[in-house]
Amino acid sequence: MSSEVKGGRRAQLEHTGLRPGWTTGACATAATAAAYTALLTGEFPDPVTITLPKGQTPSFALAAEELGDGYAMAGIVKDAGDDPDVTHGALVRATVRHLPAGAGVVFRAGPGVGTVTRPGLPLPVGEAAVNPVPRRMMGDHVAEVAARHGGPGDVEITVSVDHGEEIARSTWNPRLGILGGLSILGTTGIVVPYSCSAWIDSIRRGVDVARAAGRTHVAGCTGSTSEKTVVAEYGLPEDALLDMGDFAGAVLKYIRRHPVDRLTICGGFAKLSKLAAGHLDLHSARSQVDKGFLAGLARRGGADEALAARVADANTGLAALQSCLAAGVPLGDLVAATARDEALAVLRGAPVAVDVICIDRAGTVVGRSTVA
Repeated sequence: MSSEVKGGRRAQLEHTGLRPGWTTGACATAATAAAYTALLTGEFPDPVTITLPKGQTPSFALAAEELGDGYAMAGIVKDAGDDPDVTHGALVRATVRHLPAGAGVVFRAGPGVGTVTRPGLPLPVGEAAVNPVPRRMMGDHVAEVAARHGGPGDVEITVSVDHGEEIARSTWNPRLGILGGLSILGTTGIVVPYSCSAWIDSIRRGVDVARAAGRTHVAGCTGSTSEKTVVAEYGLPEDALLDMGDFAGAVLKYIRRHPVDRLTICGGFAKLSKLAAGHLDLHSARSQVDKGFLAGLARRGGADEALAARVADANTGLAALQSCLAAGVPLGDLVAATARDEALAVLRGAPVAVDVICIDRAGTVVGRSTVA
């Protein structure tokens, strides 16, 4: 095998030829860093450089800035790269104000950013829809700016997105009970672009590279968090990791024709509940979490009718899982086992052993199957 042929998540992205972009969380972090710097020094850094969770240090040009009495605002235009993201081109703003000593970092939803109104999401009801990783990124950069310029680090950050409420109508936010606008998202800060044909081709190339390297155990992962989980579980090398994204069917069909001894599928509980229900494309635009199906699995696991009804009426797959965990019903394991059986059905007897691991948003394992 040529030394230039590489496998793993980064090689797959390079192979697609698609340009990555930045999440709303990365843009909000850059805007926050610029605004807080201006609040402390009177000057906006332009461009502003931030550090992403995996160590990348992108720079962002400011598209808007305003320094007033006790506040500073900076805005970044989101560049989603080659991904068909509805928020591409949106102006993400962060307005930073001082708070009393000891207040810490407080997040508010400005115009165009939603507020959580229903349980089952990774944020409490009533909170601004700024997800946990972007909150941590913004908090870290506030601390960094404070240390550099002698600030206290106690601030209110109001995140807003121009026309965000209108854009959010094209997302699942209204159905999830996130009202008033968009969510500020991103676990890595980077938008991985998806062209179906290019990404499926990259999956096939990843399988070929793994086989050529003599790998007998590969893992299909839905994202970076699940990738970390399988590395921690099995110590798999980079070229044994397949970034399948939403294309579970592409992994299974290609491995059916080009077998390896063992395939681990790892992903978020909600996504893998779709595979368990027979969906091979896990994208939210093309398949949804079937809470009625989950209620049926919960009954198989010992749930009474009251719990099954709560699962069927849950706002999200995560909320359904949490209800079952509280009642001692192993819904995560049931989803993993059923997803494994669906995978085996697609493999049609190919000599491949399969196991499935379900995780939550933090990467905690919430369900797993045996190897079959």
